[in-house]
Amino acid sequence: MNKELREFRRLERVCLEQAALSTMDLARSGLLKVADDCRVAAEAIEAQSPRRPFASAVQALKQALSVTRVPNRH
Repeated sequence: MNKELREFRRLERVCLEQAALSTMDLARSGLLKVADDCRVAAEAIEAQSPRRPFASAVQALKQALSVTRVPNRH
């Protein structure tokens, strides 16, 4: 398991733990979205070849953020 993968998994776990402790719906929702983004990025890293781990991690995060974000409607 490479460093980027471990970091995404750690961030996912921290966000899930903090969401469970949150008393505010907005904060909980945001933390759960970040945890999901981290999970998607980690899964993408796991699926890719280990030839360029850092570039792969950055690409996976960009892809995860572009797919899961909903435009802000104000």
